[in-house]
Amino acid sequence: MRSRWSARAGVALVAIVALLAPPGVAQATDGVSAVVRAMLRHMTVREKVGQLFVVEVYGPDAESVTPAVAARNQALYGVDTPAQVVAKYQPGGVIYFDARRGPANVQNPRQIATLSNGLQRAALRRRVPIPLLISTDQEGGAVVYRLTAPATAMPGNMALGAARSTAAARKSARVIGAELASVGINQDYAPVADVNVNPANPVIGVRSAGADAGLVSSMVGAQVDGYHAGGVATVAKHFPGHGDTAVDSHFGLPEVTHTRAQLDAIDLPPFRTAIRRGVDTIMTAHVVLRSVDPSGAPATMSRPILTGLLREDLGYDGLIVTDALDMGGATADYPPAVAPVRAFQAGADQLVLAPQMDTAFGAVLNAVNSGEISRKRLDESVARILTLKLKRGLWRPFVDPARAERVVGSAGHKAAEQQITDQTITMVKKDGLPVADAGKVLVTGWGVTTTSTLGAAIGRRGSAVTVRETGATPTQASIDAAVAAAQNQDLIVVSTMNANAAQQSLVRALLATGRPVVVAAVRNPYDIALFPEVKAYLASYGYTAASLESLTRVLFGEVDPVGKLPVAIPSLYPYGYGLSYH
Repeated sequence: MRSRWSARAGVALVAIVALLAPPGVAQATDGVSAVVRAMLRHMTVREKVGQLFVVEVYGPDAESVTPAVAARNQALYGVDTPAQVVAKYQPGGVIYFDARRGPANVQNPRQIATLSNGLQRAALRRRVPIPLLISTDQEGGAVVYRLTAPATAMPGNMALGAARSTAAARKSARVIGAELASVGINQDYAPVADVNVNPANPVIGVRSAGADAGLVSSMVGAQVDGYHAGGVATVAKHFPGHGDTAVDSHFGLPEVTHTRAQLDAIDLPPFRTAIRRGVDTIMTAHVVLRSVDPSGAPATMSRPILTGLLREDLGYDGLIVTDALDMGGATADYPPAVAPVRAFQAGADQLVLAPQMDTAFGAVLNAVNSGEISRKRLDESVARILTLKLKRGLWRPFVDPARAERVVGSAGHKAAEQQITDQTITMVKKDGLPVADAGKVLVTGWGVTTTSTLGAAIGRRGSAVTVRETGATPTQASIDAAVAAAQNQDLIVVSTMNANAAQQSLVRALLATGRPVVVAAVRNPYDIALFPEVKAYLASYGYTAASLESLTRVLFGEVDPVGKLPVAIPSLYPYGYGLSYH
């Protein structure tokens, strides 16, 4: 009885000390504070293993569920509610998703804040109360995001790269960070530190600030500062660099063929900058890099890359988190009982979205109990996780849902969104621009929301607008309809999005009408290489409402375009190219 009471008292004391410890609590020479050491002493092996995992939970509420929510949680974890998932595994972190993955975690600011509070209460009900890292992917832009309106849609990374403003990048990240923090999300899986040197990259593209390592480094450094100022932990991704791949690692295993010299010149500088600026976490990439690891193991499973290159060569001692272990680049050769153990042995500290959680958890636990993973190695990773939580003040994890409603999408944030986005449009060709009096305008091309939003913005300038959306892969019938609608129009504005053969046919058919045509590339800027004969071409790097408003302002000469290409358009336009009206 006495020993049980002593253990309980010790746990309670540790929790109180952790609560009172200020952010950035002093650390010993080996980087581990007395508070963290005390917590480690009172944690069981199972509790420590739980800290290694970052799990998803289904549903918008911690405690109550619908049949659909219960079914998804049961399928993955054998329990009904998000709180029960936390209670079962005692994970170190939870990652939020929107409805594209299943019953959403994110609906509106009050709901998200309430969910976060509920999950944190479940975490603090543990024998050793340890709060959660609650994470999400909110990179900015229109590609990888989870919070939608009323959340502020700051421009994406390549748009920020076009603006060439570290002040804008810092402010953008601060706004995103402040909105996430207000709803209880304390870690953003951002910034993207990849240098997109491959125009055919199917997974990074506009998620990168550009093709120049110096530009990407400056944007990454500013964003790390901005996210921290906004109140969230940062995650630079995807190490050692995903910018020169032609395979999407969600579905396959890409190979980066860079030599070590190329790696030092292209891929590593943004990560070095992030480390110097105090980035909290670095995320791995499911990519093969034989110049560092000839075995062909993906970086996530590679000790030469994670421990040799990142820990030893770059001197990084912060948290390493895997990219999602349920992605094709991880699952192809590493089954559920193998992947988490291999990633941990390679040097990762946290394991994200391990498939078959019971199997994955048991595999790591068995590896520790058998000695395949040493207790010392386990403690090193758990110490990093606990240190980050102390540093970010997470033992005071609760947020005010009413305040969240005031912060998310505030008037000041929306004003910053538009002001920054106005700096991002690149004008590559400008014959006939700006438009003084557009008269009758046909808006056509990719995207139902994109064309309608762009049409509405043009209509607010007094033009008579006709909208004919043609889809991602226009049929001949839709092309013919757009051409018919173009007759007697004063101007045609056509949006392209990574233009495929059908979109190219649409553009050429519209050019053949003889009417003035403006092409607006609303994702990657490379589309003009496919129809270089166009006379007016704008790149917006995104299709948020603010991006389309900024594009319209440039179209009508209300804003002078200052964006410069953050990538080269092969054989046509160099890095840094961009026209203006003055």
